[in-house]
Order: sequence, then C-alpha cells, then structure tokens
Amino acid sequence: MPAALDLVFVALLAIAWPLYEHFVDWPRFQRWLRDQPLRARPREYAATIATQWLVAAAAVALWVWADRPWSALKLVAPGGWRLLLAAGAVTILAALYASQAATLARSPEARARVRQAIVPLEALLPHTTPELRWFLAVSLTAGVCEEFLFRGYFAWTLAPWLGWWGAAALGAGCFGLLHAYQGRSGIVRTAVVGAMMVLVVALTRSLVPAMALHALVDVGSGVVTWIALREPMPHEDDRAVASPAPLAPG
Repeated sequence: MPAALDLVFVALLAIAWPLYEHFVDWPRFQRWLRDQPLRARPREYAATIATQWLVAAAAVALWVWADRPWSALKLVAPGGWRLLLAAGAVTILAALYASQAATLARSPEARARVRQAIVPLEALLPHTTPELRWFLAVSLTAGVCEEFLFRGYFAWTLAPWLGWWGAAALGAGCFGLLHAYQGRSGIVRTAVVGAMMVLVVALTRSLVPAMALHALVDVGSGVVTWIALREPMPHEDDRAVASPAPLAPG
C-alpha cells in the first residue's frame, strides 16, 4: 500500500501540481495584479509558501507513516571532501551574486540591462523592500521543499524502475514543467537548474547542499532583480524633491 501511495504522490507532483500552477495559480495572480496591484505579489508569495510547505508536509507524512529512514532520501549532512566541496560552491556563488549586486547598485546602465532581460517575469519579481522580504521567504521555502520533493522523494520512488539517474533526470524535467506558466524558456531554465541540482546531490550524496544552493540561487536572483526594479518609498521621493541641488564649483 505505501508503494502505491508513493506512485500516486509522484503522479501528483509530475502532473497535477504543474497543471494547478499553470491553470489556477497563474491566472489568479494575473487577476490580483489587475484588481489589487499593490497586494498582488505579497499575496502570491504567501500562497506559494503555503502550497509548497503543504505538499512537502504530505510527503513527510507518507514517509513517516511508512517508517522509512531519512538517509534513504539522502537527507543527511555531507562529510569530508564532499562537505568542503559544498561549502566552496556556496561561498563562490554567494560571492558572485554579491559582486553582481554591487555592480548593479552603482551602474544605471547595468540596471537597465537587467530590467530589459527580465521583462517576461517582471510581474513575479520584488519591486519594494517588503516584497523582497516575502521573496526571500519564498526562496528559502523553494530551496528546501522543491529539493526534498523532486531530488528526494520523486527520485527515490522511481529509482527501482528507472535507476536513480533516470528517476532524477525525469524529476528535473517535471520540475521544469512546474514552471510552465513562465513559458517555454522558463521550463528550460528551471529544468537546467534541476539538472544541476541532480549533479550536486550525486556528488555530495546529500540533499542538504542542493537545498542550500537552490535557495541561494533564488535569493541572489531576487536581490539582483530587486536592485534593478526597486521603487523608492514615498518619503524617499519627498526627500529627493526637498533637497536643494548641489552648487556648481566656482
């Protein structure tokens, strides 16, 4: 019985969840943007967090009910050189995002290029500081929940039929389909990220580094795009208007 429930749950991840995101959640977000533009993104971020933790909680309940060891899902900390590899990857990626953020903060031209590049996804990205806080929470949620579900539960369930690599590759494809509302490029982009996370899990034999890197990718992307898109608060605009222009020398 548990094995049958595992297959049903994986089918929900692969089929029902992407359909829900594409045909229910995305149209609802579009309505929110039209009717309540100032509240649309925070509401969508909150809904995303709730959905992901609900799905992850269902997977945890199935796993606990079947009394399985967490190590079977690779939900263990890496050790030795694998830990050093994971720590190095996180450090390098964080440094790259910090450098990019610093460049954007001082370069209007760089910010303009980023705004042009993210036009298809601009509606989903944070524009204000409160929205950024929500987006960071979404990023941490996605890092933990999506890796647990797709690189963990999904791969473990189908590994007896497809082998771990085959199951993980299929999981990366389904992970891409989960983002079908972003269009074809969104499917490809997220499937590639999923494939990279598969390699991380394979190299470190642990989900933990993949969770950390996935969350960091989302956090870094959110901060970078927020710098390019951020809208000044009203009091900041007031100060800018009230401040006298600097006197020219001489």
